[in-house]
Amino acid sequence: MGNPEGRQEVTLPKLHVAVLMGGWSNERPVSLMSGEGVAKALEERGHRVTRIDMGRDVAARLAETAPDVVFNALHGTPGEDGTVQGMMDLMGLTYTHSGMVTSVIAIDKELTKQALVPHGIPMPGGRIVETAEIYQRDPLERPYVLKPVNEGSSVGVAIITDEGNYGNPISPDAKGPWQEFDRLLAEPFIRGRELTTAVLGDRALMVTELRPKSGFYDFDAKYTEGMTEHICPADLPEEITRACLDIALRAHRLLGCKGCSRTDFRWDDERGLAGLFVLETNTQPGMTPLSLVPEQAKKLGISYGELVEIIIADALAEKGKAA
Repeated sequence: MGNPEGRQEVTLPKLHVAVLMGGWSNERPVSLMSGEGVAKALEERGHRVTRIDMGRDVAARLAETAPDVVFNALHGTPGEDGTVQGMMDLMGLTYTHSGMVTSVIAIDKELTKQALVPHGIPMPGGRIVETAEIYQRDPLERPYVLKPVNEGSSVGVAIITDEGNYGNPISPDAKGPWQEFDRLLAEPFIRGRELTTAVLGDRALMVTELRPKSGFYDFDAKYTEGMTEHICPADLPEEITRACLDIALRAHRLLGCKGCSRTDFRWDDERGLAGLFVLETNTQPGMTPLSLVPEQAKKLGISYGELVEIIIADALAEKGKAA
């Protein structure tokens, strides 16, 4: 587990913060919860806050607001895929979390593999498949996982097994990501345990194990209270804990993440260290009451309000370096 020594102390002047949230991705409800939590925490700490529910007029809204800094609480596309980041770069705005290039890479699971695997980050194999192909034959031996290439929060993930009800081959009429996406990522299914590690600034916090009450850790399990048990810190062999912390921090640095990130793992506990695989690195983790980054920070003595200010301080420091 992480340790509270070296905790970052932050003193911010009173700022005008635009909290950017909502949007139109599948993760809109989560983004609204994250954004409202951030906005309230900032107001409680004496900052002036403008809430912006992102629409197509977002550039005009931001220009009119003219904030000192934008807290990007968007999840999914287009708020997490580099689109909004590029817009804010052109506008000369200071904003939290990762920049455009990192966001473009990290939202794309195939690009993430290309960035991380050559540096020794363990990730599952697999390949991109056209949706039409899976109606003809399985792209991998069952069990395997199909997921959208550019979505987060386990949106549209399907586990394909011999016992499943998707058909063999998969039926176009069966509900699944193939009904929404023309291209999917097929990966071998990794049995075992769901782990996650947050990185704040340049420090890996701790490891949480996620135990869904039923099924797997999908979108509903993540954001419905009572559907998933969080073991924080996770009860793991020391070498697995150390590996998660080290790999999450390395992934954060290799991708060029800023502010905070969260790296998700699957661990086949029958294979020891060889069974640990990175699934993805999330550049804009949730900030809802059920979210994992605030939970890990709290365990280390960092309150929710302090966490928000640390993320903002990181953005201001990055702007200072670029000036």
